[in-house]
Amino acid sequence: MDWLATFSGFFVGLVVGVTGVGGGSLMTPLLVLVLGVAPVTAVGTDLLFASLTKTGGAWAHARRGNVDWKIVGWLAAGSVPASTVTLVLLHFFVPHPDKLSAIISVALGIALILTACALVLREKLRVWAELRAPASLDPRSVARRTVVVGAILGVLVTVSSVGAGALGVTALFFLFPGLAAARIVGTDIAHAVPLTLVAGLGHAAAGAVDWKLLAALLLGSLPGIWIGSSLGQKIPERVLRTALAGMLVLIGGKLAL
Repeated sequence: MDWLATFSGFFVGLVVGVTGVGGGSLMTPLLVLVLGVAPVTAVGTDLLFASLTKTGGAWAHARRGNVDWKIVGWLAAGSVPASTVTLVLLHFFVPHPDKLSAIISVALGIALILTACALVLREKLRVWAELRAPASLDPRSVARRTVVVGAILGVLVTVSSVGAGALGVTALFFLFPGLAAARIVGTDIAHAVPLTLVAGLGHAAAGAVDWKLLAALLLGSLPGIWIGSSLGQKIPERVLRTALAGMLVLIGGKLAL
């Protein structure tokens, strides 16, 4: 089990290093479908895995000035409370393990399909958002919308561990069409750290985290990300994203159905 978990961590790290996305989208389905981990434990373990691996990425983006901390604050103002409420509802009002697993499996499948669509259509959506952007925006209106988007991401990520990456970036393209792509990605990663940490610790408090599995995943993912970062410059990004999206649709359909 340990070597398979480490290999799974390496594979996901490789994909993340090459494409920049796909962490939660691949890790949780791998844990459920390949390693046979219960869906709720897979989600909780992956959330802590994401919080630890994304911390390095957030730090690197912050050093380059690619994080808008005001937007991170707005997103977190919605996502952290929403995540907390979702955790309470899941673990206190759905006590039966089978029902909880069924809810998380369906949510995970839907989140994977949405993520696949966001991956394939990201550039077209970004261009469309820029073309339709109004000349001026009311700052208070933008702040409110960002908090609402944060809340939606908080619920989705807490239930499925998927959505903080591709869906978060896509939402930010619409909310802030004038913001540079690098700052949108950096801001999204920085926001994912507190969200996944709070959600992961909440699942851990309910006993839904496998700490030994988490260590094995991290052991494989770190070299995977390093190797993937080197390979990513040699493979066309469009090919990689299309292949990843196709994989997510197939996995998402299986889990949802």
